[in-house]
Amino acid sequence: MDTYLKFYIDGAWVDPVGSGRLAVVDPATEQPFAEIAMGAAEDAERAILAARRAFVGFSVTTFEERLALLERILDLLKLRNDEIGDVISREMGAPRQMARDEQAGIGVAHFYETIRAMREFPFEYMQGTTRVMHEPVGVVGMITPWNWPINQIACKVAPALATGCTMVLKPSEIAPVNAILFAEILHEAGVPKGVFNLVNGDGPTVGAVLATHSDVDMISFTGSTRAGISVAQAAAPTVKRVHQELGGKSPNIVLRSADLNAAVRDGVAKCFANSGQSCNAPTRLLVPEESMDRAIDVAREAAEALRVGAPGDDATDIGPVASRIQFDKIQGLINKGVEEGAELVTGGAGRPAHLNAGYYVRPTIFARVTNDMTIAREEIFGPVLSILGYGNEVEAAQIANDTPYGLASYIQGEPAEARAFARRLRTGIVRLNNSAWDGAAPFGGYKQSGNGREYGKFGLHEFTEIKGIVGFGD
Repeated sequence: MDTYLKFYIDGAWVDPVGSGRLAVVDPATEQPFAEIAMGAAEDAERAILAARRAFVGFSVTTFEERLALLERILDLLKLRNDEIGDVISREMGAPRQMARDEQAGIGVAHFYETIRAMREFPFEYMQGTTRVMHEPVGVVGMITPWNWPINQIACKVAPALATGCTMVLKPSEIAPVNAILFAEILHEAGVPKGVFNLVNGDGPTVGAVLATHSDVDMISFTGSTRAGISVAQAAAPTVKRVHQELGGKSPNIVLRSADLNAAVRDGVAKCFANSGQSCNAPTRLLVPEESMDRAIDVAREAAEALRVGAPGDDATDIGPVASRIQFDKIQGLINKGVEEGAELVTGGAGRPAHLNAGYYVRPTIFARVTNDMTIAREEIFGPVLSILGYGNEVEAAQIANDTPYGLASYIQGEPAEARAFARRLRTGIVRLNNSAWDGAAPFGGYKQSGNGREYGKFGLHEFTEIKGIVGFGD
């Protein structure tokens, strides 16, 4: 078993204050494969103080110095991409090639996009006789999840470094090893001591210190809405900036002008990608009422063609979900869907028949779901799709917006019609007609899906304060 019993604080790998340990479990086997140290409050405080000291110097580094640093990190991320992907596959169950290409690859993409945005970002400009300046917000506490771990680390750390912030990262304890490899890369790239710090631990201990500490100027959190509310409440007394990317229950609206077969197949694939463990997964598929039967047939065929299996098997489409807690939650919600009268099209509770160990979930589709059912309201975070019918486009928009969340939505249909429909949706992201991922597009949500935006220039904005020097041009 690999052991990772040190934290990265003030430019060095150091021993933790306490003796807490946690096994990192491979969700494909349910067996531990690594062990990490679990931080105490004192470890978090030590890292925060290191970041505070480092901020004095790093905040006044030149644009050229920070750009060169990000370029060195990018080069090293590329070199270790497959290694990071393999670790992520082991930690949270993503199929190995998907983990390399997408899970690890998206970290590379974020540094690339941040560098591109940094070159165009107006850090200082004149507005009349006033000098407007975007300055680093300060010390940032970062709390990141397990479902897309390097994605969320990179899209926080890259803009923080680009703007001159210092930081303390608490990665998910479910998938922590990739963050340790990331810290090794930053150290090799020459990040100045104290600028980046990593402390493993849980939310009530390390996370709580980051949220409450008066020397932390901003908390950037990605996770569940429930946990995000707790973080915001803890941060309120110190009036620090709270940036959150939270849950979602994203609608996927198939307009009558769409190719129904293609739209439904794509909707199933997008919902079940990453074992359904994406905050922006299109988990509510809205189809015209008269097309319900055909949509059910296409969705069933698409789901039953997917291969569930070991992440290391190249034939696998869907790996396990990340943990026993997640597996049990999904099973409970599948049973709830049956109890509340949704039509079970395929899948259902339990593991796939050919697997007797691991946190594997049967790809599950419910049809004729109504928007008041639990499976249409709660974020399941597993390979479970709900198909809902609508009568007209007004009703489709009402159903789509009838949710406490507002992260993402998807529209399939004739392009002009889809563009017009997008204006009706109360979400931070709308994807039209199987559009490709855009690392420069703003990422974040309305309502209980959070506040603030990530990616590209939008991420740079989040990590800056704005200063106006009036009379600068007089």
